[in-house]
Amino acid sequence: MINELVKKIKETNNPICVGLDPQLTFIPDHVKEKAYKEHGETLAGAAEAIWQFNKAIIDATYDLIPAVKPQIAMYEQYGIEGLIAYKRTLDYCKEKGLVIIGDIKRGDIGSTSSSYAYGHLGKVQVGSKSYYPFAEDFATVNPYLGSDGVKPFIDVCKEENKGIFVLVKTSNPSSGEFQDQLVDGKPLYELVGEKVAEWGDLHMGDDYSYVGAVVGATYPEIGKELRKIMPKTYILVPGYGAQGGTGKDLVHFFNEDGLGAIVNSSRGIIAAYKNQQYEKLGPLNFQDAARAAVIDMKEDINSALI
Repeated sequence: MINELVKKIKETNNPICVGLDPQLTFIPDHVKEKAYKEHGETLAGAAEAIWQFNKAIIDATYDLIPAVKPQIAMYEQYGIEGLIAYKRTLDYCKEKGLVIIGDIKRGDIGSTSSSYAYGHLGKVQVGSKSYYPFAEDFATVNPYLGSDGVKPFIDVCKEENKGIFVLVKTSNPSSGEFQDQLVDGKPLYELVGEKVAEWGDLHMGDDYSYVGAVVGATYPEIGKELRKIMPKTYILVPGYGAQGGTGKDLVHFFNEDGLGAIVNSSRGIIAAYKNQQYEKLGPLNFQDAARAAVIDMKEDINSALI
């Protein structure tokens, strides 16, 4: 699947991933009112509003982008109804030909880790039949439990030709409380990066590994260091836009071939109509604001890479 992701990035000339992280505060009133009229102010109503919002965003941007990254917690908070909206979103993204990065941040050991991997990336057996429960193309994985937590995902990735993105240096301000601590003279994130490169050697695509890394745009100098440590690793870069990252911050996340990284923006795109730059479009045209934000982000990143 890493080959497919690289192919889509080349086709669109756009290393952008739209984060489908809907919150009810992001969804315009007219979308919520329609959903509530049909389902009431219930969990089902919230889920319907999320689905309709997502569908509109996807319809407005799918021809511009290679991938999406739905964050599962935004759906799980609404229970089973929310997970149904998550699954509907995944299926629709597949119909539109988008690569899906399931932002699930799972990490456990043994059969538990395998179950997460099969549930999201693989298939499960039910009697004589098998099913793909969620069928994302990639999943984000927390490496805190070490190889015992990551290798079950790699095993499923090998079976299904799927991939993972391992948390290495995250974009949040407190990430340094653990990730920056020195171990034998090296920051922990560097040791994790070395391990990601090692895991990646077990599962290579044509030019890049199926084992990717998550490195925040808010730490460009660290990104530069990690790029050297993980030359064959695709880097998923959160933190653009709303968290402060800009195109010029991202240069060192990419390799000389102009590939090697995919940059995520969530509320900067899906809630763009709330930003002063796009507010003239208004809530009724929220999807048009999302499209405009993608185009502007693409120009910002590509101009920085020239």
